[in-house]
Amino acid sequence: MKLLNPEQTRALDQYTIQNEPISSIDLMERAAQSCIDWLLTNIKQKSFYIFAGTGNNGGDGLAIARILNDFPYKKKVFLIKTSNKLSKDAEINLERLKQTDSSCLTIVENINDIDFNVIEKDTIVIDALFGSGLNRPLEGLYKLVVEQINQLRNKVVSIDIPSGLFAEYDKVSSQGQCIIKAHTTLTFQMPKLSFFLPESSHYVGNWHVLNIGLSRKFILNQECPYRMVRKKQMRKTRKKRALHSHKGNYGHALLIAGSYGMMGAAIIASKACLRSGVGLLTLHIPQLGYNIIQTAVPEAMTSIDRSEIIFTEFPDLKGFNAIGIGPGLNKKRNSILAFENLLDKINGQAIVIDADGLNIISENKHLLKKLPKNAILTPHPKEFERLAGSWKNDMQKLALLKEFCQQYGVITVLKGAHTISCLVNGTCYFNTTGNPGMATAGSGDALTGVILALLAQGYSSKDAAIFGVYLHGKAGDMALKKESQESLIASDIISYLGAAFKR
Repeated sequence: MKLLNPEQTRALDQYTIQNEPISSIDLMERAAQSCIDWLLTNIKQKSFYIFAGTGNNGGDGLAIARILNDFPYKKKVFLIKTSNKLSKDAEINLERLKQTDSSCLTIVENINDIDFNVIEKDTIVIDALFGSGLNRPLEGLYKLVVEQINQLRNKVVSIDIPSGLFAEYDKVSSQGQCIIKAHTTLTFQMPKLSFFLPESSHYVGNWHVLNIGLSRKFILNQECPYRMVRKKQMRKTRKKRALHSHKGNYGHALLIAGSYGMMGAAIIASKACLRSGVGLLTLHIPQLGYNIIQTAVPEAMTSIDRSEIIFTEFPDLKGFNAIGIGPGLNKKRNSILAFENLLDKINGQAIVIDADGLNIISENKHLLKKLPKNAILTPHPKEFERLAGSWKNDMQKLALLKEFCQQYGVITVLKGAHTISCLVNGTCYFNTTGNPGMATAGSGDALTGVILALLAQGYSSKDAAIFGVYLHGKAGDMALKKESQESLIASDIISYLGAAFKR
């Protein structure tokens, strides 16, 4: 699903109005009705305080208030009016509300026009002050209203986007701004980019996309660097297995991992790889890990380094379809030299690089130019900062991520709450599975194993990255049904990979 910017969203509305065809006021009615349908289905409370602005987002709120009149709900509507000018459709819905039930309406020109102390605890607050077109921080009366709403303990439902939050931002970020802290956001047709960014997503709460029938043709024709990963897309990505097949049909992966004190990372990555469909796995390890691996992962073959404790060499690469390197590796000089030699010797194999593989690159930047095209890097934010440099806000981070991938021809999987898979062309895919319980030691090693298995099976680097992240997160979500966020460990994620594939 594409994440259109505010300008594209406005153009989408206009295209739909002109080509469906439908009037703008009827499109607003459709949006308001979709909100009502969601509220009636999901909200038990029967009392609403609706705060509306003078733009089209306020028009949505006024339409919602009028439609609520058909149901046995209590409601109060506050139109925050700092000028006499309303949008055309907001003006129409204001008149419709007055004709239907003018007693519920209060025109607010001063903060003292609202008594926030009388709002009952079980009342739902509906935020319809500003939509996704906002491009400057809230100030004046609007800021005072939002500050008061944020002090309430009531559940807040924002329409389209929490008021004060930018859908995207360039020169002015959301940091330090006055923004509604919503419990739920009902957004139209597609989520907004800011819903996925660490510095702004906590304002959004649980968000739900309401399909209001905007033009699919227009959306398909839009150039857009940001996408949301959907289950439907992943079902199409998954390869089906032929009845008459054998292990040789599903690839031979080489995993270079482990060192003295860090063999657990090699175990986790290799188990995840084996649970993700690889036909054959060879694990290259230092000598001290031989008995450990033969006991812990009997399904894996082993390649033994001449070093007792670290990685210093690798086997002949012929016969391997994909290579994974990094989990538990170390950064000793001999390992750095062996890693550089590996990059020189790769001949067509897909590769995924994690952990100390990334740390070696960040401390030896000349290696960036040796990375094969479409190599997959899987850094967490601090590792990415060491690779590419620092940033001041999340939009700068995205710009840096796209620039990095385009400059070096790599795919970067930037791990986090909505892990971003950024392709060579700069397109960013935001993942929609996973949970905070996965912020635990070994979780990243498991992801490396999953991606490596998919690469070995012939998935493209793009699909291996996006599908691997999705599966990894889905397994974590399914494991959470048995565990808590505090108790979840990497082995739990691996144990649910099979269920994730089935799902």
